[in-house]
Amino acid sequence: MAENGKFEVPGFQAAGIASGIKEDGRKDLALLYSEAPAKAAGVFTTNVFKAAPVLLDLERIKSGTSRAVIINSGNANAATGDEGYQDAVKMARFCAGALQIDESQVLVASTGVIGRKLPIDKVAGSVSRLVKGLSPDGIPEAAQAIMTTDRYPKIQFREGPVGGSDICVCGIAKGAGMIEPGMATLLSFVLTDADIDDQAMKRALREAVDQSFNAISVDGCMSTNDTVLILANGLAGNRKIRTSTRDFAVFAGMLTEVMTELAKSIVRDGEGATKLIEIVIEGAKTTGEAKAVAYQIARSNLVKTAFYGGDPNWGRVISAVGAAGVPINGDAVELYFDGLPLFKQGRGITSHLQELAEVMKKEQIKVLVKLGQGTKGFRVYSSDLTVDYVKINAHYTT
Repeated sequence: MAENGKFEVPGFQAAGIASGIKEDGRKDLALLYSEAPAKAAGVFTTNVFKAAPVLLDLERIKSGTSRAVIINSGNANAATGDEGYQDAVKMARFCAGALQIDESQVLVASTGVIGRKLPIDKVAGSVSRLVKGLSPDGIPEAAQAIMTTDRYPKIQFREGPVGGSDICVCGIAKGAGMIEPGMATLLSFVLTDADIDDQAMKRALREAVDQSFNAISVDGCMSTNDTVLILANGLAGNRKIRTSTRDFAVFAGMLTEVMTELAKSIVRDGEGATKLIEIVIEGAKTTGEAKAVAYQIARSNLVKTAFYGGDPNWGRVISAVGAAGVPINGDAVELYFDGLPLFKQGRGITSHLQELAEVMKKEQIKVLVKLGQGTKGFRVYSSDLTVDYVKINAHYTT
């Protein structure tokens, strides 16, 4: 966090306002603006039905530069055809006009209900007010404006020496439902004043996404609007960060830490969630096999409901491991909850039942599975599955 508890990145301004897209009057329009030309990179959903803003950004990100990102919540502008795409273009155009910058330098993101026309007139009527509200300490307002079913805004900030100067990395995100990798079932935006080479930034972003947003699951559902963007304006004056250097390793570590904490906060905020479950697989033959086992556990409704109820039914975890389609020797598998051994050498361990009952009451629990097959591993963060999740998603559009 910056001085005085403010989230500020030199050379960036942000704002968040209510434009009327959300009928309840909550903030629903956000803007992130770089005072100087910034390098830009992004990672987007692999869903076949990509939302209009994603299609627009996929084209504009090719230039490698951007000055602004305008984001709305309350409407996904997805499955809206060519009219939706033109609305995304207009959204960028209105923003560019108010900022007096080139239209191609504006990226767009949307989140909310799929299949409904974006009320572009509300965006048009609010952009001027949005731009006037820009402030160096406006990042928290922007974080509020991108929320949908989120219970709280998600912000992470890191500052430290890289390449002879202090640099800042600040990220915001939204996400609570439709959370499953590939990529990344959420919106996230990272601002940094680091001076970094194009290829180094793309690599750092991809590696950070793979360890964070592509390593979480709430409900196994992939969105149409997934977008992660990073803007770097270079104003820190550091030695230019390049791949295969110590500077790169330090920067990549800061970025990964910011994104991992954002990812964990998304899982904690999973619609109706009460628990954060860290699932760690060790001893796999390949990373792919470790990932397959991890997600088989993370996606299991039986496992997730057991954690919700505090039911120490670890047999559901073992069952999920065996159903992952990975060839393993069952006698070599070991299972631990928060360090308590529950399964070894093909049989359960019953000497820790009282301690296990206490573990199941915790808000954060680590599930460790040792496969005993090799040296590879994978970690995923998941949540429990609650009655509230069903209530929220049974009435999302009504």
